[in-house]
Amino acid sequence: MNEQETFIKMSDAVLEGDSEALTVIIKKVIGEVDPLILVQKGMMPGLKKIGELFESGEVFLPEMLMAAEAFQEGMKIIEPKLQESGKKVESPGTVVFGTVFSDIHEIGKNIVITLMRTYGFKVIDLGANVSPITFVDESEKANADIIAISSLMTTTMTYQKDVIDYLKERGLRDKYIVLVGGGPVNEEWAEQIGADGTSDSAAGAVRIAEKLITDKKGGVA
Repeated sequence: MNEQETFIKMSDAVLEGDSEALTVIIKKVIGEVDPLILVQKGMMPGLKKIGELFESGEVFLPEMLMAAEAFQEGMKIIEPKLQESGKKVESPGTVVFGTVFSDIHEIGKNIVITLMRTYGFKVIDLGANVSPITFVDESEKANADIIAISSLMTTTMTYQKDVIDYLKERGLRDKYIVLVGGGPVNEEWAEQIGADGTSDSAAGAVRIAEKLITDKKGGVA
């Protein structure tokens, strides 16, 4: 099959979450096609499509997780070739994501992380019960663009403000885009504590992240 047919089959395999089919195709062509092109034209269209279908409610979290897993399996084969060539896949940005101190809820956070990764973000998951110091220290280590702070209880929302206050204390507030989210979080709260944005949906969080990074880098969203 020609290159275009290869790309279509790769995209379909990602969309269907078929890791086996995807890896078989990649192994057949990895020595003949630019590895970066395999990612950009072969796998990314499938990820983009599954993200759109998830956003519209046509597929659900299990399907999206399977697509993301297939993509990661494909990348295991492609990444060594990318390193050899000195090329890299462009990412919108790096996100450090966690649930605030004293809050152990992670389901909502994990859904947003999965969708962010589907759209190409590099996401470092800090898990739950994360202190302000850890949020900031890990963001500094990762040279992150965004700090995303989840809270699922009204009793833990104030810890979102603590992270922002600690950023200010360290003189780092302007360095990061800060997003807050979770069941009790709304735009009024985000504005009150000085966050840069919030959303009540995973897809909305991705759109806000993309726009704010584009704006910060001086582009047009």
